[in-house]
Amino acid sequence: MMRFRVEPRDIPPEMAARRLGKSVAEFTAVLPNLIARGFPRPDPDTGNFDPHAIDRWCDTRHAHLFGGSPATLGARDASTVASERIAAMRAGGRNG
Repeated sequence: MMRFRVEPRDIPPEMAARRLGKSVAEFTAVLPNLIARGFPRPDPDTGNFDPHAIDRWCDTRHAHLFGGSPATLGARDASTVASERIAAMRAGGRNG
C-alpha cells in the first residue's frame, strides 16, 4: 500500500493566526479589522482559511514589491486610524 502526505488546501484559524505571527486570541481580536481591509474570509462551512489567499493578501500590502494596486487593500476602520493618530500625538510624533 502506497502512502503519501496530502497537504490540506485550507487551514484552521490556529494556523492562519500563526501565518500572521499572532496567537489565536490576537488573530480573533483583529480579524474584523483584517477582513475590513480585504483579508480573505474563512470558508462558511468549515471555518478554515485559504493560505494561498492569505499570502496574496499579504503581498498586496507591498504592491511596490510584488506588483498590483495598493488600493485593493480597502478602507481601514476609522476607530483604529484615530486611535493610532491620537497615540502618535501623545507620544510627540506626527502621523499625517
